Amino acid sequence: MNHKKTIIKSLVSLGKFMSQFTSLTPIKSNKVLYNDVFFEGFKNQLKLASENNGWYTKSNLCYAMKQWSKLLQNDPLKSWLEPYSTPTTNPKTVAVVMPGNIPLVGFHDFISVLASGHEILVKQSSKDLHIIPYLANYLLYLTPGLKSKIRFTNKKLKKFDAVIATGSDNTAKYFELYFKNKPSIIRKNRNSIAILNGSESKIELESLAEDIFRYYGLGCRSVSKLFIPRNYDFDKFFNAIYNWCHIMDSKKYANNYDYNKAVYIMSEFDFIENGFLMLKKDTNYASPIATLFYEFYDDLEILKQSIKTNVSKIQCVVSKDFIKNEIKFGNTQCPSLDDYADDIDTVNFLLKI
Repeated sequence: MNHKKTIIKSLVSLGKFMSQFTSLTPIKSNKVLYNDVFFEGFKNQLKLASENNGWYTKSNLCYAMKQWSKLLQNDPLKSWLEPYSTPTTNPKTVAVVMPGNIPLVGFHDFISVLASGHEILVKQSSKDLHIIPYLANYLLYLTPGLKSKIRFTNKKLKKFDAVIATGSDNTAKYFELYFKNKPSIIRKNRNSIAILNGSESKIELESLAEDIFRYYGLGCRSVSKLFIPRNYDFDKFFNAIYNWCHIMDSKKYANNYDYNKAVYIMSEFDFIENGFLMLKKDTNYASPIATLFYEFYDDLEILKQSIKTNVSKIQCVVSKDFIKNEIKFGNTQCPSLDDYADDIDTVNFLLKI
């Protein structure tokens, strides 16, 4: 069996394994390979992940498992890898520096390196140490030939040929300096925005709430800012998102809400709120937790030009019949395998190093 077929077969089996953990109570299947070895252990790893990172709630972990189990199926994987001539004829070691803001955020880079035929050296965030190594062990059990291809380290990166690193704007400056002599993809801060025209249905706005609140707004694909017409009906928006009021059950989110609200009040900033989300008029794209920035627009063509000018700050644009490559309401956290972060084709980069 060739490399591409082997990788796809292994990832499909991994997807079936992960599909057991898409509900709050995992459902064990007798059709999943090696469950007797790995099922209970992964339950424990998910528990440890949640205990180690308060943002990794059971609900968000289940959501991440659900999205990845949909992607790790034969048709999506074949469609993703078909355009590429894999594996590389010149295998190298690729270091991947993973963030820890949302569950499995570095997993796409992980499978991209393996699919390309390179070896991967993973440096994880201290906020996310449990999930991906366990899934890697499952892959190695399925495909022992990958054993020499996967390494994890918590030490200084050494002996690698290229790097994929994701972080904040500040850490990106360090990455660019530290990795200046290596082929690299360095990802910085990005945020997602939504363009509303006031005619959105309640269902569309309810779907937008998923884009805003999923993962507590911590992902680059999370909507952090609205562009709205003047005289926009905020009551319509607040009524539609009310189903997310339970988000205040999270102490970490509630603490951020209370803190940011106090800062706005003491600073005499104008804002409106509904008890679990604050809306603040602001020209920036990156809003604090529990806050959604907004900005009025008068002309859609001028807004389009502004978005083009600031494209390096934007990951997703949620809208309806506004621009090319827009994301439908409720779909920012459901990217396809070829929906690359920052519009940089990771696999193509890996095959050219």
